[in-house]
Formats: sequence, C-alpha cells, structure tokens
Amino acid sequence: MKKYNLQVIIEQDEDGVYVAECPALQGCYAQGETFEEAIENIKDVIAMCIEELKERKKKISLKYPEVIGIKSLEVAV
Repeated sequence: MKKYNLQVIIEQDEDGVYVAECPALQGCYAQGETFEEAIENIKDVIAMCIEELKERKKKISLKYPEVIGIKSLEVAV
C-alpha cells in the first residue's frame, strides 16, 4: 500500500460546517460537523479519488503549490 502526503484546506462555512478540500485532486471535497469529522471524511474521499485515478490508469500527479499560511488582515478604506 502506497502512502501519499497531500495538503488539505479546511474552512468553516457560515452554518458552522467544516469543508475540506484537497487542491491536488480535482473535485476532492468533503465536509463534517466537526473539524475531526471533516478530516476523516476528506481522507476517505482522497482514497476514493486516488483509486479512481488508478482504475482509469491515469497518472497520479500530486504536485501542487504548497500552502504556506493564511493570515487575517484588517484594512481600512
């Protein structure tokens, strides 16, 4: 079993739901009522996306620019 190291972006929407995205895999999204649930769900979706790529004999290219950080800024206009 091959292991993959992928970045995941997690945001909380206006309803408090956690939404997770794996930018390296197109259309790879999941959500959860808690942060932990979103993490577990995105792991499952990532595995399904990779399996689908393998079944279709598509190249698995997981190169994606690394997310370094996000910062909230206050801007006066």
